[in-house]
Amino acid sequence: MAQRTAPKKRTRGRPNRPLRPPARKAAAAGRKTSPSASTRSYSRTGLHRPPLDAPSQKLHKVLAQAGIGSRRMMEEWIREGKVTVNGAVAAIGARVVPSDTVKIGRRIVRWPGTHHLPRVLVYHKPEGEIVSHDDPEGRASVFERLPQLRGAKWLAVGRLDYNTSGLLLFTTSGELANRMMHPRFAVEREYAVRIVGQLNAAQLERLTAGIDLSDGIAKCESVQDEGGEGTNHWYRIVLREGRNRVVRRIFESLGLTVSRLMRVRFGVVALPPRLKRGQVSPLPASEVKRLLDWLEETAPQTQPAAIPA
Repeated sequence: MAQRTAPKKRTRGRPNRPLRPPARKAAAAGRKTSPSASTRSYSRTGLHRPPLDAPSQKLHKVLAQAGIGSRRMMEEWIREGKVTVNGAVAAIGARVVPSDTVKIGRRIVRWPGTHHLPRVLVYHKPEGEIVSHDDPEGRASVFERLPQLRGAKWLAVGRLDYNTSGLLLFTTSGELANRMMHPRFAVEREYAVRIVGQLNAAQLERLTAGIDLSDGIAKCESVQDEGGEGTNHWYRIVLREGRNRVVRRIFESLGLTVSRLMRVRFGVVALPPRLKRGQVSPLPASEVKRLLDWLEETAPQTQPAAIPA
């Protein structure tokens, strides 16, 4: 007669997951059945729920704050009928309160907690990577180097061209990403630019006064000479916008070629000097809180407040 062996004890292979408090564990033990996969929430931000009498918010904003995707993506999902509120298909412009039951398909979306800090990653992007999940040419993607998430997704805060390196931020908060990228808030971007040749006085004046591009006027808040060797010369410039290839197009309009371009700062987040190319580092909770506080303080009433370089 074959000898039966004791089944192996299953362990949770999640060393980075915080331990649950005994009270939650005891409460969970008293349940008769566990929730099915279809009813699990997208995120754990509901651990700190706001009061039920909290003011209503726009549905696509709540979904973005829950870390599911950008506001634009959430609006598309609502338009496609993928989102329901209390069992009814939601419409564009719908507002919800914490007591509402919001679902995407069969999955419940928990209301974003007021004490929950979003996750933010700092990535030193090398040249030769594209800021996209899918590329018809099969080029390497920056998302391939990011840690995996459960119930949320990484959102790129702005983009960098294929041949541009430097600071790239990722977050789980659509609200934070929108606040950093939207032109209305005019968050500073600082770049180190190497050009073939050197700027003369007239070109420097044009950079700070504004240059008319095909999609509008673009100008630099400041231009600083960083020196150089041979035919190459380095400059450090600050802009308050992130249009497609705007830095390269500005210099091209002056008849100059950008031989290297690197973003070194975005808002109050600077590229860490010890973070090598291709490396990713999580922003500490204290720095995330500082970033959120700064975004709140600099929220424009009529015009964006000036930010020191």
